[in-house]
Amino acid sequence: MNGFELRSFPDAAALAQAAAADWLEKVTAAHRAGLPHLAALSGGRIAREFFSAVAATAQAGGVSFDSVHFFWADERCVPPADSESNFRLAQERLLKPLRVSKDHIHRIRGEVEEQTATAEAEEALRRWAPRNGTGVPVLDLVFLGMGEDGHVASLFPEALPEQSAAPWVYGAVTAPKPPSRRITLGYGPIAAARAAWVLASGPGKERALQESLAPDGPTPLAEVLRRRAHTRIYTDIGAH
Repeated sequence: MNGFELRSFPDAAALAQAAAADWLEKVTAAHRAGLPHLAALSGGRIAREFFSAVAATAQAGGVSFDSVHFFWADERCVPPADSESNFRLAQERLLKPLRVSKDHIHRIRGEVEEQTATAEAEEALRRWAPRNGTGVPVLDLVFLGMGEDGHVASLFPEALPEQSAAPWVYGAVTAPKPPSRRITLGYGPIAAARAAWVLASGPGKERALQESLAPDGPTPLAEVLRRRAHTRIYTDIGAH
């Protein structure tokens, strides 16, 4: 297994605040250097606290997000105003409070036909991201959550062998829980990203995290860790 860094916190609020502070350092550095910062967001329970912490801390510190372009690690195939939409969560908790320019928001259109949505999402990412030696677009930072089964983005254990070998940047998949139809970033772009931060939070996930940290772990998070040289994991699992 390649290297990972495990940062433990007493609760979700402390986790969210620490991850927010660390991200704002990267955002500030990119802004000062005049460089774009390409970030892919995820949904989930911890994302609510994280987005709110980022917005509040950025507003208090006068941090500019003018250099940041927002992409998504996954999206449910629902309209953008739907309560299940990952975009809606980010819009309400992060993008709107920070007054992010629409030109910097590259959402996955979950309301259109899946093939169209995946093609559009890949085209948008390739338009902004440099490519590595194998032609995979390189994000600056990918945020991932972790489910009770060790899934990340909308990459689930049941489809790991198939999806691990898939060459796509974004793909349409079926999740084992509703809403079942989703569009997700593939393992290739997650592995190629300059940084990947996992926000692993919540009860009932101790076994999934333990399995994911094992060299031969059967979870999607374990597959991400195997593919990357370094991954940072923020977690409050086992703190209670």
